[in-house]
Amino acid sequence: MKKSFLAGLAALLMPAFGLAGEYNLTVDRVQIDTGDFVKEGIGYNGESPGPVLRFKQGEEVTINVTNNLDEMTSIHWHGLILPYQQDGVPGISFPGIKPGETFTYRFPIQQAGTYWFHSHSGFQEPDGAYGAIVIEPEGREPFRYDREYVVQLTDKHPHSGDRIMRNLKMMPDYYNRQQQTVGEFFSDAAEHGFMNTLKDRMAWGDMRMMKADVEDLQGFTALINGKGPGQNWTGIFEPGERIRLRFINSSAMTYFDIRIPGLNMTVVQADGNNVQPVNVDEFRIGVAETYDVIVRPRDEQAYTIFAESMGRSGYARATLAPEEGMEGVVPELRDPARLTMADMAGMHGMDHGSMDHGSMDMSGSGDMAGMDHSAMGSMNGSEMSGMDHSNMAGMDHSGMMMSSNGASDPFYAEGSGIVPVAANGGKFLSYADLRAQNPLYEDREPTREIELKLTGNMERYTWSINGVKYEDADPIRLQYGERVRFKFVNETMMTHPMHLHGMWSILDVGADQWNPIKHTISVQPGTTVYMETEVDEPGQWAFHCHLSYHAAAGMFRKVIVEGGPDTTQAKTDAVAENGGEA
Repeated sequence: MKKSFLAGLAALLMPAFGLAGEYNLTVDRVQIDTGDFVKEGIGYNGESPGPVLRFKQGEEVTINVTNNLDEMTSIHWHGLILPYQQDGVPGISFPGIKPGETFTYRFPIQQAGTYWFHSHSGFQEPDGAYGAIVIEPEGREPFRYDREYVVQLTDKHPHSGDRIMRNLKMMPDYYNRQQQTVGEFFSDAAEHGFMNTLKDRMAWGDMRMMKADVEDLQGFTALINGKGPGQNWTGIFEPGERIRLRFINSSAMTYFDIRIPGLNMTVVQADGNNVQPVNVDEFRIGVAETYDVIVRPRDEQAYTIFAESMGRSGYARATLAPEEGMEGVVPELRDPARLTMADMAGMHGMDHGSMDHGSMDMSGSGDMAGMDHSAMGSMNGSEMSGMDHSNMAGMDHSGMMMSSNGASDPFYAEGSGIVPVAANGGKFLSYADLRAQNPLYEDREPTREIELKLTGNMERYTWSINGVKYEDADPIRLQYGERVRFKFVNETMMTHPMHLHGMWSILDVGADQWNPIKHTISVQPGTTVYMETEVDEPGQWAFHCHLSYHAAAGMFRKVIVEGGPDTTQAKTDAVAENGGEA
């Protein structure tokens, strides 16, 4: 009888967890109910999001992944440092998992913190193939908390990923539901003057761009832990407890501005790495990023976790409460964000030599005739190589119609229309606030610099790096043991979360050895951002924008790390010759 009971218990637990350090995942067709609509998607162990995988730093894990789909699949362990053959990118680190087959991942857990996993095949990730990873540290955390919750965000759309991509290629503004209205024209005219507003609209029209193009994809329902706003995921607390919230943005395309009205948040971790605590009222989480915060609700009331999309087209909400069934106040969406000419400053096609910035006084009778917009319709990045960005700092944007909130952030173009501002007027987190809790690497000079221009053609919906799409590009080759400084120059009007697989990205915030360690770095329109990488993992790696449809459209590179241990290098060369086949 006892043996039968134990066997039954083992069978019950086996779908997700096997022996110590062993996990089992199935990749399945699932039904996803957002509260607004129900659709077929892809999930793990019969649900989307998949189970939270909990590892311990220092252990060796075995993960058996069985593909129950009728198509190839894969799992990438986002942010985890592991042998490249276990990274899960078809065509780069392994061939993928065929229908009906089981692939076994084996790798050591070298880190702690909050991470996530997702498919790297087609559009399976935006279709629901994602889940969370929580890794407990070997020692004590440098901060205290009484309980914790994963808060995993995504943007679930009624359309499949394949259909969305077809529609964007056909009409890039297909999903833009916040285009400017006649009413907005008159309100701008009242604030800036009729002629200035007319000239501003004409300038954008000449460039065939839209100030409202903050988000490529709207019309989604935002989910927290698989639940829509009306379904209201709830986390329970006892007043006075310190609660650790592990925020993960698993969206295909959506940045979220997160606040909990009535509660201050202390940011303690970014992308799985501990940072020196920062008290904030609100923070923006880019696609694929993670942030861990500590909150301490002292009153016996419900608090709303409010995650508002950067373009203000939708929101996710959840609740922290002393008991189930309680609800906090759900804020109204703020006015839609609008791009400004500052966000366009990095783009090619403007004849900066002939621009008379002195004549662009948008507060009175400025004349924009000196501005050459004739080339703006073609955003072919290959034509941008001759642009001298060193002169951009000298551009006088003061007279243009800029952001009305007056806020500034060193990681946004001066005058940008998407500079974040806290809803309560308090502190909004900036990358500039982040400092490593403990330096991971010795501070040293980089051996070389590699410039990566983030380029694209919005009309054709093609995205690229240095004007070249992935299928036409040579790999980026790095040498094992070097320290490379990457220079991101965003020549588009979109925000790009850049993710390097397999190695840490050291974001340059001017703090030297205290610069924060991340796996995903957002690069805002019209800005230049630097990161450094200790090239300490041999093999082949992916490097791409984590906006799903931007990566698929070409903003993607293969990175090959040459050198390193002889046995590893021999296998790297063999995999390269076989196109990802081990």
